[in-house]
Amino acid sequence: MINTEIKPFKAQAFKNGEFIEVSDTDVKGKWAVFFFYPADFTFVCPTELGDVADYYDEFQKMGVEIYSVSTDTHFTHKAWHDASDTIRKIKYTMIGDPTMQISRNFDVLREDQGLANRGTFIVDPQGVIQAVEVTAEGIGRDASDLLRKVKAAQYVAAHPGEVCPAKWKEGESTLAPSLDLVGKI
Repeated sequence: MINTEIKPFKAQAFKNGEFIEVSDTDVKGKWAVFFFYPADFTFVCPTELGDVADYYDEFQKMGVEIYSVSTDTHFTHKAWHDASDTIRKIKYTMIGDPTMQISRNFDVLREDQGLANRGTFIVDPQGVIQAVEVTAEGIGRDASDLLRKVKAAQYVAAHPGEVCPAKWKEGESTLAPSLDLVGKI
């Protein structure tokens, strides 16, 4: 999936107290994160979505839009938002995927259960997937590391010929791959 363009989609979503329509064309032109999770009203999922909500303003400052996606409906997202203090703080778009097409497009659908795996996709402004992380249902993700990965993806996109080493953080040294570096790291 790395370096492939996201597939077309159109879906209903819940954002800032309103129902909206979101499509693949809305994503292009800016950085985006698609954050798939199994289901609303569960256990690990709200901790992850709340964690991303805590970093949302930082993502916004970097020109990144967040799209959480589950196979629930946009109506269920609203009900969860209204019922949970953790989910109530979410300002980003919560996409409903009851047809499971978006989850299929990103290859995270558990067909036998109708649920999405925990999948995170960083998408560049051209709609091309730059990073993928998929974890088992019991393993929650860390929004601070997602933020670091987005910063690295943006840095590499803006600095052709440079790459970010392990644990790279904004402002740290990068590498310029060349024959001179082979066997010296």
